[in-house]
Formats: sequence, C-alpha cells, structure tokens
Amino acid sequence: MLDLAEGDLPLHDDTLATTYSDPAGEASTPGNDEPDSGGAGTPLASGDEGAESGVDSQLDDNQGGSSDDLDVDFSEERSQNDSLADLGVPAEPLEAFDFDAVAAESLTLASHLEGQAALCDEADFPVISHLIALLDDAGYLTEPLQAIAERLGLELAELERCLAILQGFEPTGVAARSLAECITLQAKDADRYDPCMAALIDNLELVARGDLAQLRRLCNVDAADLVDMLRELRSYNPKPGLLFGSERSIAVVPDIFIRRSRKAGDDGFVVELNSATLPRLIVNRSYQARISAHGDKIAERQGERQGETHNKDAAKAERQYLDQCMSRAQWLIRTLDQRATTIMKVVTELVKEQTGFFHHGVRHLKPLTLRQIADTIGMHESTVSRVTSNKYLSCDRGVFELKYFFTSAIQGTPGHEGTSGEAVRQHLKALIDNEPPQQPHSDDRLVKLLHAEGVDVARRTVTKYREALNIPSSFDRRRRALSKF
Repeated sequence: MLDLAEGDLPLHDDTLATTYSDPAGEASTPGNDEPDSGGAGTPLASGDEGAESGVDSQLDDNQGGSSDDLDVDFSEERSQNDSLADLGVPAEPLEAFDFDAVAAESLTLASHLEGQAALCDEADFPVISHLIALLDDAGYLTEPLQAIAERLGLELAELERCLAILQGFEPTGVAARSLAECITLQAKDADRYDPCMAALIDNLELVARGDLAQLRRLCNVDAADLVDMLRELRSYNPKPGLLFGSERSIAVVPDIFIRRSRKAGDDGFVVELNSATLPRLIVNRSYQARISAHGDKIAERQGERQGETHNKDAAKAERQYLDQCMSRAQWLIRTLDQRATTIMKVVTELVKEQTGFFHHGVRHLKPLTLRQIADTIGMHESTVSRVTSNKYLSCDRGVFELKYFFTSAIQGTPGHEGTSGEAVRQHLKALIDNEPPQQPHSDDRLVKLLHAEGVDVARRTVTKYREALNIPSSFDRRRRALSKF
C-alpha cells in the first residue's frame, strides 16, 4: 500500500489568524487574504433529600468562621497565558514534554481508608474493605446494612461491629448512613456530644429553617449557648469524603485563543487557532518521488523483457495508482483546511456578536442563537452546531465552551435591548449578594429591581433562576442571617 501522508509535520508554515475590531477600530487579517468557502490554499494556525439538603448549605463553610457561601463569586474574572509562545520557550521541547506525566495522582478516599484498614485484624479486613468499596464520593454508606449482611452471609451484629471500626477512621464522619450520623461522629470525636448537642442534631430540619425559638426549647439552652452550638455545628464537614479526589482531573485544552489587539488605538480582538489541537497532515514529496522513480524502473525492466507495449501499459498503471493516492491525500488536506477556515469564521463572528462580554464581563452577554451565526456567515445551522460542539476558547476571562455564548433571550423593557438568560442569572446573584442581610429582597422586589434596569422578567422566572443558583428564599436567607448573631 502506498503511504503518501505523515502526521508529524504542520500543514502550513503561515499562521491563520484574524482580528475583529469595534466599528470605530480597524479590522485586519494577518497573512493571506481570507480564503473562499472551498478552503483551497488556506493557511493553518501555528501561532502565538429534605432537612439534609437544607443543612448542607449551612455546613458548607467547613472549619468554621467563613461567611455565607452565597457571597462567593464564582464568576470572578481570571486571566491566564494565551499561548506557550508568550513564555519565550522553544516549541519543540514543550511539545515533546508531557506535563500530564508529572501531575501528581490525587489520593482517593478508598485508598486512604484501605491504608488504615490494613492495620486492623485480618479477620475484619475483608468486611471493612467491602464496606469501603460501597461508600459514595461524599463518604456515605447508602446501602442498608441488612442487605449487605445477607449478601456477605454475616450476622447483622458482626457487620455493625465492622462498620463501627470503619467509622473510627479518618476523616471523621466517614461511613455514616445519614447526615445526622455524620455530624454525631464528628461531635463525639471533638468531645462536644452532650444531651443538648444530641437534641440539636436530632432536629436538623429546624436548623435548616432557622427556627431558633423551637431549637432553644428542645435543647433547653439560652440564646447565647444556642449560637455557640450552631457555630460548632457549622465547623463540621457534612461530606468528609470530598476531601479526597475520586478521579484524576482532565485539563481542558482550548481550541481557540482570543487576545486583545496590540495595535495602537485598536481595542478589538485577535482570534487564533491553537495549532497544537489541529490535525497535522502533509504529503511526503520525497517519498512520492521515490515511489514514482521506482515504478518507472520496474516498467522499464518489464518492457525490455516483454516488449514496448507492455512497458507503456505498466508505466501508465503505476502513474494512475500514484495519481489516485495523491488525489485522496490532497482531498483530505483540503478538507482539514476548510474545517479550520470554518472554525475561524464561526468564532470570529461569535466574538463580533459578544464583544461586550469580552470587554466588560458576563453581564454584557447578548442573546445569541446558532441560526444567527449561520445566517451571517452563510452556512447551515447544523454546520455551526458541529463546529461549536466540544470546543473551547481561552480569553482574558478564562476558558469557556463555545456553547456558553449561545443563550436564550430575556425580553427587555421598552427602550432596552433583550438580555441573555445567563446575564440575568448573574445579575440576580449580584443583587442578592449585595442585599442587606437582615432585610433580604423578596422575589417580587427582585423583579422590580431588574425591571428598573431594563430587564422585563416575570416573578416565576426570578424564582426559577434563584433556585437554579441554589439560593434559598428571602425568608430563609433572613433566618440564616439572624442565626449568626
């Protein structure tokens, strides 16, 4: 079989990059002019459950002392290097070096517990090891003990004894069967498990609702003691298993780099394909020449023995086969070239539509659909969908999946443009984060605040977005705020 392609060389030496500027700026394309839709000759890139769920929100501030977890802004802007070329390090050593090979394997919960189980009695080790295998990522045992005992052929009392041994391992609270049992194990380990704390743990649903008066009566303590008990309760970890990794994380490699233009007076952006993620293919011309010369020699020798006519037929057959292989290789190269060109067209138009996001952040994310991009660049919507699937871009604000920029529209009030659903959610979160703790905004109040800023949204939509952000109601937020005093 004739092999005309190798996968270890770049497709072209040029860099496929395009820039987009605001209407006031200039738009330029480095290198060659933009190719036609056929993609021929286009250069490629080489560049630069009830009470338990309620209490979880109370206990997520592990080790005590931190404020309400709603104040954490996970949309905080972050920057990173756009490409390895910016570091001034030669490309070849970086490509040859496998950074993942030196990434430390995270210690899993199972391996951590197995190491402790190895110190136990040999007769207990198989049972304890089986229980460890049944724990979920949070460290809970969710299968009923009776079912486990029947499967292993053990007495229930024997299995409970082995479970008690496992519950004495680190991290404290592991192998619990409920949130209350997990907290109880940690309270006993801290020597804080007294009748008052036991009553508090038995009524976690009241803690989730913030019913302080009822808790004081049930625990038979005054307000000051109850505050201390709640503070102690928050210091416990409701999911001790999450202190350990479950799987090795896989780093996302961006397919596109978006960087600010370095031209004076140009506040636009430059779009570059990440050459490291592109399929690389090139025809080995020297190998082609060798095969062609070899075929001519064979045809010449056969012609000397069998006549001139056979000589011409053999040479013709060799050339036809070689031409077919060349045609297939060139077709594949043009297809990859056209794929890169299509990605560039889609991302360039996406950056043009979402310039506000790249300049100012998520609150300026515009409603955008695949059809809008497809109509603008003259392609089918399904093509745009395939191009944006499982692809990521890197910009000053972090790494985002391309699908992130396609959001539904929330109608604006008269005189205001529509807003993307993601922008409304982030705006809603900001309003709640900045509300007075003891006078939180109701959903009706949030509707009015959003309406005053040009967002025409219904109350049920605000409620849906608030619940999607895991933010409790205004009543529960006020209860939580009062419980801290």
